[in-house]
Amino acid sequence: MMRRRLIYHGRVQGVGFRYTVRSIARRHAVIGWVKNLPEGTVELVVEAEAAEMAGFLADVAARFEGHIDSTDDLSPGDEPLSGFSIRH
Repeated sequence: MMRRRLIYHGRVQGVGFRYTVRSIARRHAVIGWVKNLPEGTVELVVEAEAAEMAGFLADVAARFEGHIDSTDDLSPGDEPLSGFSIRH
């Protein structure tokens, strides 16, 4: 299993990003969460096997092509995860 923590920059709030990411997550064997941040970015923490992670992140990138300007890959931490949720 691998875990990643990503911060998406661009036009990623007010476009259904979190709800669409949750929908994409339901089609993949991933766990984690997604959350809007005050500065207009979106934080994603996701855990999965490497191939499943790659497919999930590729689907997110494809769906929001033109909305995502850049992505920061940060230290993912080690909090326990289960399911996939939208955090507020």
